[in-house]
Amino acid sequence: MRSNRAIARAGMSMAATLPMLAGALALGIPAAHAADNPGRNALAGTKPVWATAKADKGATPNSAPVNARVYLAGDSAGLAAYAKAVADPSSPAYGKYLSAKQAQQRFGATKAQVAAVKSWLKSAGLKVTSVTPHYIAVSGDVAAAEKAFGTQLHNFAKGSKTYRAPAQSASVPAALKGAVLTVTGLDNAPHKANHKDQLPPPDAVFRNSGPFSSYYGSNVASTLPSAYGSKIPYAVEGYTGKQLRAAYGAGKYTGKGVRIAITDAYASPTIAFDAGTYASKHGDAAWKTGQLHQALPKNYTKTQECGAAGWYGEETLDVEAVHAVAPAADVTYVGAASCYDDDLLDSLSKVVDNHLADIVSNSWGDIEASQTPDLAAAYDQVFQFGAVQGIGFYFSSGDNGDEVAHTGTKQVDTPANSAWVTAVGGTSLAVGKNDTYLWETGWGTEKATLSADGKSWTGFPGAYTSGAGGGTSKTVPQPYYQKNVVPKALATANNAAGNRVVPDIAAIADPNTGFKVGQTQTFPDGTQRYSEYRIGGTSLAAPVIAAVQALAQEARGGKAIGFANPTIYAKYGSKLYHDVVDQPTGKDLAVARVDFVNGYDATGGLSVSVRSLGKDSSLTAVKGYDDVTGVGSPAPGYIDSYRRH
Repeated sequence: MRSNRAIARAGMSMAATLPMLAGALALGIPAAHAADNPGRNALAGTKPVWATAKADKGATPNSAPVNARVYLAGDSAGLAAYAKAVADPSSPAYGKYLSAKQAQQRFGATKAQVAAVKSWLKSAGLKVTSVTPHYIAVSGDVAAAEKAFGTQLHNFAKGSKTYRAPAQSASVPAALKGAVLTVTGLDNAPHKANHKDQLPPPDAVFRNSGPFSSYYGSNVASTLPSAYGSKIPYAVEGYTGKQLRAAYGAGKYTGKGVRIAITDAYASPTIAFDAGTYASKHGDAAWKTGQLHQALPKNYTKTQECGAAGWYGEETLDVEAVHAVAPAADVTYVGAASCYDDDLLDSLSKVVDNHLADIVSNSWGDIEASQTPDLAAAYDQVFQFGAVQGIGFYFSSGDNGDEVAHTGTKQVDTPANSAWVTAVGGTSLAVGKNDTYLWETGWGTEKATLSADGKSWTGFPGAYTSGAGGGTSKTVPQPYYQKNVVPKALATANNAAGNRVVPDIAAIADPNTGFKVGQTQTFPDGTQRYSEYRIGGTSLAAPVIAAVQALAQEARGGKAIGFANPTIYAKYGSKLYHDVVDQPTGKDLAVARVDFVNGYDATGGLSVSVRSLGKDSSLTAVKGYDDVTGVGSPAPGYIDSYRRH
């Protein structure tokens, strides 16, 4: 399961980006010249790429309402530089984190800047509706917005619909140069999350049919046709925490004393009961009083549009997976008021401004083509404020491989493409008898169904269905920590100068070798009761890696790891990672699955299929770094290696 939402990009080669316009926040996008709008400074990236002359449908009526956020720049160059230094093991500033208060005092907007921005907005006729350490929210009409931001607002065709957007880049008065980072909300195209679940939404009951394997290969489908020249096992019923902890070398570590935050939209009303029941049924340590917290907004919005109940399963997966792998970690769930960017940004800011955790797991994203640079700047500012405080963000890389089958265009997902987050890719995991790690492949599935006579697989190996997101960004410059690790052919796939490649690290994601989750669901008779099912996606990989990082933080005496990528890449090429490849046994692999057609019981019949492993669209897991699994998955010794940092 993975939820998807649209944002944009970051980027660094730090030396190249620091001198740029502060409002671009080291994004590597060209800063507009002041001469384009004399007496004003343009905010690069505020005109969406889809707002073209060809798509222009004319001016938006002056009286149309506008709600916008003006993000405050503060010392954006200094923030980016310190975020890099504090996360770089080779830097004298490594690990010298600031408190939230210190970070805001050092890099946030000054009172004078806030006052100047508020005065400018009010003078244009806009109403200030809220002020936070990061932005000033305003409301008004198109005429006031045009006056404030020095651009006309037009209606533009975007696909089959029409949305408002600036006809040229927004700008601010020259006197406010350096005070404003960007403005969001001038375009009113939806910026929201969309579920791309591997299973039906868990608000309606979903269960898996057997037969199952209890561990990989324990139950061979001897009566079904062979695949790749041999009989194949049934899919596991769902791995548990004990099996995952063994696979990734947890040892004696439990995450004691470490705080993990999880962000999603909305909040499951049964999460405490479900998480407690699941832990007791599967041998995980019982949740202690006060170990699971929720930080929730006063009100929820857009519940129908966002499918609020569909997010409950996401939270349940994240919470139960984190606790299964790091059973003593303190967990705070931070629910956004909706699936829209503004609300997701607020939830991330809540983690950073209150330092609710050192490790943040995030299982949502969208395709890079949906990104907008204005929102990218806002997101990356939050990530950088987190980095200087020792907070690391982990984002799932996506569930649609290279995205070609899903969107028709080869691309990566955001915000996993940001140079300031750890992108988590996915694997198919084989845990054998006695919790023994056998192997992993890159997660990528091809599916073929059983023929009517039961003697063959129709169209074997079948069509591609899903796989770990990865590839090369088209917009984000290559970060320094990927140099000399990521193969040049990948880094330069879209740009001779080199771009960001996703992911950075990987863990179990394949639903066919997935994790068992327990959740209160709605049954066909209308009753609600606890039920369990197997699930996967990089929405599983992200909390698993976040939990492993919690174990590593415990190993280093509780000292925060912070933004982990420089350290993750510094360990590349060692035995601390499982170097994941697509044919770990020397041949293609597959499992057999039996599913209820109606998703619940056998009354609607059964569907039998073969699921090939290691078939991730055009992406391949190969020896060394690859764009399915990054540097690989954590191996025994990975966690203990942090004791030396």
